[in-house]
Amino acid sequence: MTVALDCQSCGACCAVFRVSFYWAEADDAPGGTVPAALTRQISPQLRCMAGTEVAPVRCIALQGEVGRSVACGIYEQRSSTCRSVQPGDAQCLRARERLGLAVSAGSGS
Repeated sequence: MTVALDCQSCGACCAVFRVSFYWAEADDAPGGTVPAALTRQISPQLRCMAGTEVAPVRCIALQGEVGRSVACGIYEQRSSTCRSVQPGDAQCLRARERLGLAVSAGSGS
């Protein structure tokens, strides 16, 4: 069976990986967009989304039920790390596999 991969019905990457990014992407730096209040500092140069720094992982901005219906509460302000993951890419498939979700994409995905 193949399944179309859709971020709005998945959310696996937000519940598996630490979402770390350069500190200046946060909105307390000039030009930053990620809400700083939702981040944690992990080194002088890096921050991560709260909830992704320890297991069990679940990004603070993730809304809904993983594998069923999800949304990002800061979608327009999300980090470059989040923007880089695409449906069906290696990161996506690795996250889905870790959560026991189907990893095969249908045509047109």
